[in-house]
Amino acid sequence: MSLNLGILASGSGSNLQAIVDACERGDVVARVKVVISDKAGAYALERARAKGIAAVHINPKEFSGKEFFEAEIVRVLQLHEVELVCLAGYMRLVGDKLLGAFPQRVMNIHPALLPAFPGLHGQQQAFDYGVRFSGCTVHFVDHGMDTGPIILQAVVPVLTDDTAESLAARILEQEHKIYPQAIQLYAEGRLRVVGRKVIVAGS
Repeated sequence: MSLNLGILASGSGSNLQAIVDACERGDVVARVKVVISDKAGAYALERARAKGIAAVHINPKEFSGKEFFEAEIVRVLQLHEVELVCLAGYMRLVGDKLLGAFPQRVMNIHPALLPAFPGLHGQQQAFDYGVRFSGCTVHFVDHGMDTGPIILQAVVPVLTDDTAESLAARILEQEHKIYPQAIQLYAEGRLRVVGRKVIVAGS
């Protein structure tokens, strides 16, 4: 059986594209059923439409609070029978309503080696700090800012002639690899959360 995915995105959706492509190649036994954005002009919605995937804009300003906004997101996800929710450049902190509806079934990709440099602009933070290695992290989402249990990480060396932009571009290449890998591990039923650790069966 193919795993039903729902993607939340706020921007261009390059990780969304990587996931869709991996599904089409058969590298990930899943299909993206719906893409939801809080931004009407998000290019991620155009990517979804181009592939015949349901593309839904939900405007947070139309709701009296975060709880009601997320309730609508949950309604749309459940309408499309989504089993795993993937954040792909979604720029909002996920709240109780969504996490309660999809416990340990919300994933995120972050462009740094967590727990270092959480929050916005992780690549720039790492570059400014002067680290020798950076990278990216796929993790389950909890109530904190990029604090959930870590599934996979990829290390990217910081080169002497790097700029924040060139480093970010190389990190993005790795994001496009490990996010589909993490989704496939979930689809295979190989991920188990024990405390703060994610145990990968057979690894």
